[in-house]
Order: sequence, then structure tokens, then C-alpha cells
Amino acid sequence: PEAEAEWQQYKTGAKKAPIHTYILGAASQDTAKSFSSAEGGELADNITYLGRRGVFTGVSGLQIAYVSGREALQEPAPAHCFTSKDLSALVAPLTSSSKFRGVDILLTSQWPRGVWHYGNNPEVNTKFCGSSSVAKLADHLKPRYHFAALEGAHYERPPFRNHVILQENAQHVSRFIALATVNNPAKQKYLYAFNIIPMKTMVASELVKQPQDVTENPYRFSTKDKTGKQKTGFSTEEEEEPAHQFFFDLSNKQGGGFRGRGRKRHTDGEGRGQDQQRDGGDHHGQHKQPRRPPQPTGPCWFCLASPQVEKHLVISIGTHCYLALAKGSLTPQHMLILPIGHYQSVVELSAEVVLEMDKYKTALKSFYKSKGERCVLFERNYRSQHLQLQVVPVPLNRCTTEDIKEAFMVQAQEQQMELMEIPEHTDLKQIAPPGTPYFYVELDTGEKLYYRIHKHFPLQFGREVLASEAMLNIPTRADWRECKQSREEEEESCKKLRDDFKPYDFALED
Repeated sequence: PEAEAEWQQYKTGAKKAPIHTYILGAASQDTAKSFSSAEGGELADNITYLGRRGVFTGVSGLQIAYVSGREALQEPAPAHCFTSKDLSALVAPLTSSSKFRGVDILLTSQWPRGVWHYGNNPEVNTKFCGSSSVAKLADHLKPRYHFAALEGAHYERPPFRNHVILQENAQHVSRFIALATVNNPAKQKYLYAFNIIPMKTMVASELVKQPQDVTENPYRFSTKDKTGKQKTGFSTEEEEEPAHQFFFDLSNKQGGGFRGRGRKRHTDGEGRGQDQQRDGGDHHGQHKQPRRPPQPTGPCWFCLASPQVEKHLVISIGTHCYLALAKGSLTPQHMLILPIGHYQSVVELSAEVVLEMDKYKTALKSFYKSKGERCVLFERNYRSQHLQLQVVPVPLNRCTTEDIKEAFMVQAQEQQMELMEIPEHTDLKQIAPPGTPYFYVELDTGEKLYYRIHKHFPLQFGREVLASEAMLNIPTRADWRECKQSREEEEESCKKLRDDFKPYDFALED
């Protein structure tokens, strides 16, 4: 009751945290009521709940991975628990990069089971202490510092290696520190102050230095199965299925077109299309088939296989993504890049979809450049069920990239929103865990702006900025509903845009 009363003072603003404080979520059913959403958000002034799991990357490049709560022992998982799917979703995007070396800091509620192997014994009952899944998570992520506090006891073991001597290249060491309960009677340590230089800014020789008291890796203590492979409590790989190929007749009333991924549609002279069979073979060796795209649970206007999709707006179809004219477009060449499968946001995309989306971005940049324009991309992951990456061209002689950036910043501030500049080479997935509502802008220089949506957000914000007098000076077109065309006008616009884009369309290549 006393703690609850004090927390209410922070929530009402009677008390304020002196510095910005980031916290993990509930680790018991009793405290779950204080965390209304698994996605995280601001709980009080200067107090931010990170979320159930994710990666937070600071402007300096410091990378902090986190998992809140306890390991679920049943399905569906209670609100204060995480599942193996949560851990897989955290690990996979990080470790899929060939440049991944580890994270700077890992925060978990539970201790990693067996962390005391090869080290000093903690003052807790090790028979019931810790989570095996958290141990495997730590082994995957190789944090330089791992903090946990659920056992309520202070424990600091010697640093340990992340490589096998003489068998693997030297890697940085990891340190595990458990903190005690705040103001505990035994006066055990509950605060830990330290300096850390982000891993990404360190030279390899400094990063891999081994202290004298370094030990073997505790997570590789008798954890191998009969095949010699390390067991894991969760999988970072999904079973893959062949991708669906989509062949739509985009040539109706348009005198010839194409039908999907790199296949021309020939007519038999009477306007009827003859199917040209796709062999699906790979002429460069055996590769895994891409996984089947996610399917929607209900009607979706943007899934390419859906009866609701307006196929006459489609400009190009790849293997994983497609390009379409935006309905009620801001300019005649305002397009959307959309995944063929049902993904809600950029941060949920699989690697092969991201790769093809980047190819479309590159193609569009070249296309717009040929017309004396630069492109601005933005996404609103809020009150939308299918990812729509908006691509709007802005004439080069109209404004500079810096002008566009300033326009977004200023108009965001006017609406009490703070757009954050994402550090270079930082993946959006590192900042926004799947499910997080956000608004995101990508400029032609590669610079990215990000705003984490907390409560309300103006749905037309991206269009309003670009339509403003300082930008395209077409304020009456800020709302797409005011820019609707008839079906015939849309078809005519699409035909012209499709023909113009054809030299840049990689999907037409055999």
C-alpha cells in the first residue's frame, strides 16, 4: 500500500523523477495492472516503460536489449510473462546480420539459470533460481553487461568469455550483475553506476581485451545435446514454405502489360491473355524457398491476394512486394510500396521482404531523379492493419532535403510531438519492437526521423507536412479523401505511370 501510494504521486505529477528513467514491466500478477500495454510507453513524467521486449538504441549507438517479466509456463501467457516467441522475435533481427557482435547491455527481470557455473556462488537457492530461456537469450546476444534483479539479492560474478580459446576468434567478455531490492535491510547493492563506450565505436583490439579474472562461459556448461549442437529454448529460424506468386492482368484496356514477377503477358490477338508458365527453377544453384507470406485474419484492402484490393492501381509486382498508385494521391506520381503478404509495419518484415522493399526504394529514387525530383518516404504504424510505405516526389528546385527535414520537425513541434533523428545505420527494428505505434520518415539522403506514438496522432500528418506552403504548396490536397478520382481517371493515371516507370522496374527483368 505504501509503495502504491508513492507511485500514485509520480503518476499525478506530485513527484517527478529527477532524471529520465527507463524501467522493465511487471514480474507478478499484482503489479501487471500498472502496465496497461505490452508495447511500453510513458507511465509518468520522466519514467518510461520499455515494453515486454525489444531493443533500445541511444543516439550514441549504445544498444540495450530487454525482456520484462517471467518465463511463461503456460499458454496463453499471463500479462507479466514472456514466451519463447518473444525471445525469438528479439534475437532473430539482431543475430541475422553478419556484423552482429553482441549488444552493449541486456536487461531482464529473471536471472539467467546457471550463470554461477565456473564462478562464485550467489547467496540464493540455485535449485530454483533463474530461467533457462534467459540463459540461452544471453548466450545468443552476448551482452557486455547483463543486469537482473528479480531474486532481490546482489550478485556479481567474474567476467566470462564468449569464445572458445584456440577454436574461435577472440570476442568481448560478458559481465552479469544482479541487484538487490531498493533500500533492503541488509544494505546490499541496489544501484550500479558505470561508464561504457558503445561497442560500435570501439576498435576490435580494445573490445576483445580479456581481464585476468575471466572464466569460461557458464551457459555452455553441459548444455550440448547428442549432436554436439547447443540446445536452445526458442528458435530463431522459422520453417520456410514456397512463396505465392501473383499473376494479375494489368493489361486490360491498356494494350499489353505484364503479369507479375518478370513475366510478360502475351495476347492471342483477340485480347485474351495466354498464360506463360513459370518454372520456379533456380539457375544459380539450390537455395531455400522464401517463406509463405503471413495471411490476414480478416478482409484487407492491401493484401495482393485479397478480393478487396484495387488491382487497377498496381504499378509493379515483385516476389515479396508490389508498387501501387496511392489512392487520392498527393501528386500524380505519389506511390506506395506494399508487402504482398500481410505485414502491419516495417519492423515486422522478414529479411527477404526488406531486401526487395529496398530494391523498390532504389528504383524509385532513380525514377524520380530522372524527372528532377527527390523522394520522401513515410510510414504511419497507427490505426492501420497493413504496411503502406508512402513515397512522395518533391521537385529538386522546390526545396532542399534540409528544408524537408526542418518542415517535419517544426510541424511536429507545433503539435507537441518530438521527432527523433535515428542514428545512421540504426535499424528501425532496434528502436520500435513489433506492435509499437509509430510514425517514421526517410529522406533521400538516408536520414530517418521517428516518433513513437503514445496516445493520439493526426492521421494525415505526413501528407499535411508535404502539402504545406513551405513544401509542395498544395494544402487543399492534404486529405486523400479530397483527392479521389473516378475509376477511369485512376486507370489512365496508372497506365501513364506504369509506362514511365517501366525502364526502372526490376520486376520486368527475366
